[in-house]
Amino acid sequence: MIKSELIQKIAAANPHLYHRDVERIVNVIFAEIVDALARGDRVELRGFGAFTVKHRAPRVGRNPRTGAAVSVAEKFVPFFKTGKDLRERLNDSKH
Repeated sequence: MIKSELIQKIAAANPHLYHRDVERIVNVIFAEIVDALARGDRVELRGFGAFTVKHRAPRVGRNPRTGAAVSVAEKFVPFFKTGKDLRERLNDSKH
């Protein structure tokens, strides 16, 4: 599912809301999640999962084509851990 499909589903489930308002709500929620992660905060959505930021230390990597050593700078990467309810729903469902 992509963001526009999510917006359409929410708008269809809530006919009393304007489509532009649903779009604004979804964009604000995503922006708040991104801002929280940028600050280094943890974002937890009960039953769905938690977003955190993990630190990757600088290291020496290898160029796969040449095999030459390449310096890889430190970085921060987003990490998602599924919630218990989501994990159970995925594993108990019949595909």
